[in-house]
Amino acid sequence: MKYDKNNIFARILRKELPAQVVYEDEYALAFHDIAPRAPIHILVIPKGAYVSFFDFSEKASSAEIMGFTKAIHNVIASLDLKNKGFWTLSSHGEEGGQVVFHYHVHIFSGRRPSQITPLHS
Repeated sequence: MKYDKNNIFARILRKELPAQVVYEDEYALAFHDIAPRAPIHILVIPKGAYVSFFDFSEKASSAEIMGFTKAIHNVIASLDLKNKGFWTLSSHGEEGGQVVFHYHVHIFSGRRPSQITPLHS
């Protein structure tokens, strides 16, 4: 699948659309989901143009992969979720429930996975 430069996350990265940012560095941007499925629901997106996990893991540089992973860690640490508990989710492809085709990871906390309504992102 070809990357769509006008997807919602690309537009957020370009500051064309607002987002409630909780973390940003040279590799990633993290912000509150506009339709949260849990009391804490953060999206973390790489700054590069990657469609999915496989696109990212196959094409991103080692620095981008490490930076993105560290960004997820930093968001979790900044929200003190290491001690409270959290879970992460990344969908891949239409049949995997992915709706926005810019690679991203969801961070959830404050509700058990079984209590979260199905996700479409």
